[in-house]
Amino acid sequence: MTGMPRIHRAIYSGSFDPVTLGHLDVIQRGRRMFDDLIVAIGRNIDKRELFTLKRRKQMVERLVREMHDDDPLAGSVRVETYQGLTVDFARSVDASIILRGIRNISDLAYECQLAMTNRQVANIETVFIVTDQAFSYTSSSLIRQIAALGGDLDALNSIVPPIVVEALKEMKAGSGFAHLIENHVE
Repeated sequence: MTGMPRIHRAIYSGSFDPVTLGHLDVIQRGRRMFDDLIVAIGRNIDKRELFTLKRRKQMVERLVREMHDDDPLAGSVRVETYQGLTVDFARSVDASIILRGIRNISDLAYECQLAMTNRQVANIETVFIVTDQAFSYTSSSLIRQIAALGGDLDALNSIVPPIVVEALKEMKAGSGFAHLIENHVE
């Protein structure tokens, strides 16, 4: 078969609310595996949002730009937002792979179930990257909880990029985190 070589396009989907150093680790390694990587920011209907979709996209775009400057020969990365099913978004951008980060054994069971379902329902494969062990217990949910309950935001510097710490401080100084803890106090 002749002609143009096939582009290996993957999406790395998540809420990225907020983006963590673990997420960036997966993006950095994923861009070396695929010709084109789309960081697909969506909404998780089971979670209260900390940052708006627009703000999350802005932060991730800035971090991806900085990443590109560090390794301009790696595959391209772009950031998009989407609504609905991840597999539908993957099809709409002609991605053949869903990239997922695995932090620990708990993630593996859940992610395998999702991968098998996505393959059965949408005929799309999943590739797993095990995150660096430094991020094996980091989660956006944990960060949201620390922020909402008044934890030391500077202590988060080892698990989130500085842009996230600054955004959290701005939020705390402004409207605060009340929207995260409403209806969670008994």
